[in-house]
Amino acid sequence: MRNVPPRNLIDVDDVSPSELIALIDRATVFNQTVPPRDLLAGIPVLNLFFESSTRTATSFTLAEQRVGADVISFAPGASSLGKGETIADTAITLSAIGVRVIVVRHHESGFPRRLAESFDGHVINAGDGTHAHPTQALLDLMTLREHAGRLEGLRVAIVGDIQHSRVARSNIVGMGMLGVKVTLVGPRTLLPDSFESDHVRIERDLDAVLPHVDAIMMLRIQRERITSGLLPSLDDYTRRFQLNPARLARLSKDAIILHPGPYNRGVELTDEVLDDPRSRYVVQVHNGVFVRMAVLEFLINSARVTA
Repeated sequence: MRNVPPRNLIDVDDVSPSELIALIDRATVFNQTVPPRDLLAGIPVLNLFFESSTRTATSFTLAEQRVGADVISFAPGASSLGKGETIADTAITLSAIGVRVIVVRHHESGFPRRLAESFDGHVINAGDGTHAHPTQALLDLMTLREHAGRLEGLRVAIVGDIQHSRVARSNIVGMGMLGVKVTLVGPRTLLPDSFESDHVRIERDLDAVLPHVDAIMMLRIQRERITSGLLPSLDDYTRRFQLNPARLARLSKDAIILHPGPYNRGVELTDEVLDDPRSRYVVQVHNGVFVRMAVLEFLINSARVTA
């Protein structure tokens, strides 16, 4: 028996590009067939959400149930972490009682990584601060490939509060790994020039970008994470960056519209955008279950194969 360290998914680059494609392939299979319910039979999976969540928490729970895992959920406020216990102590305790996988969401960037350092099992990051949200990026990539039939060479614009978006950061990483060309659009207060890189360019004029992309991802302004002085005037923001009927007309008829949710009607988008046939918000939510099934199976069954 080889002692192989447990694999985690803290961000998209914890897997290789080929593994990323394999996860999307597996999620696609799950979407098209009814998988055996015993894929992860007897594997205890703990959902540890320090931040409120509707889509992600429910999606993970459904994914865990569909692969046959033993699902454990509890309110972190009732845990020993609230009584002064360290992350390491909590991780040791959870491992000792048989938990094999922890799905964790936390307001602090880096919390899942610190948890993984002491946990003798697999950690899946369900969103940490402004750092990362890897399964959201995976479901976005799956949705893109379903639409276009490929990822390499696609042109995607991500619009809005990039600075505070863990979704944007993980998508930038994942898209870069798979050859997607990313354009970031937003005001300087919410999109610093430092985001520019070899595969990422920055634009300030949304109208100029719209005719030239295969997909556009709209992000909400994260008021809960923005420090004083960075939030632009909402009137100015909506005038410059809102996706509305006039801008829908500039978007290619073959382009799709993505949004990780929750969305703010009347701010980053209007009702007409949500009703437009190019909108893929519902498809994204639907795909989230299958992506999370694939991630759970990948982490557990890879460990079984290599142990």
